[in-house]
Amino acid sequence: MKKLLLILSFIALFSAKESSAQEWALKSNLLYDATTTINLGFETALAEKWTFDLSGNWNPFQFEDNMKWKHWLIQPEFRYWTCRKFGGHFFAAHLLGGQYNFGNIDGLPNFLGSDLSQLADHRYEGWYAGAGVGYGYAWMLGKHWNLEAEIGVGAAYTNFEKYECPKCGKLVGTDDHIYYGLTKLAINLVYLF
Repeated sequence: MKKLLLILSFIALFSAKESSAQEWALKSNLLYDATTTINLGFETALAEKWTFDLSGNWNPFQFEDNMKWKHWLIQPEFRYWTCRKFGGHFFAAHLLGGQYNFGNIDGLPNFLGSDLSQLADHRYEGWYAGAGVGYGYAWMLGKHWNLEAEIGVGAAYTNFEKYECPKCGKLVGTDDHIYYGLTKLAINLVYLF
């Protein structure tokens, strides 16, 4: 995944000199930053009102008391802008996929059919894939800077192994689950070139 993001960054940097203004964008989701998740988004214009966005997120960290929030996520997305690309309202369709290792996290609720409170006493390792639709808005802050907000809903299928406790690691079993709900939530700081 790091190689893909690095290649996309180089393509964007070297192509920027030959392209006109506001045909490419690099972005960071400030909400993911707040959860210590390293993330980078890349967006390119396809037509007058269409863009393609690709974001990648990675959290390799283990926190104190063996709390785990490790995961990676790739999320490609097509966007239709109602006025002009990179400004104003947009509608989106996205895919998502990745892997996770979560456990020893207290205080989470039962959310949209997923009992997240089980993360306090169990550890889950697995993969997921899904799709969704979204709505967003981009505020133009300057010639090269935007602030963008987006919310997406959809479904994701996950297959996972459940372990008895976060520290001892005894396998309890495997299972799968279909999640319905938020599939994207972003407040992006965007650099246009």
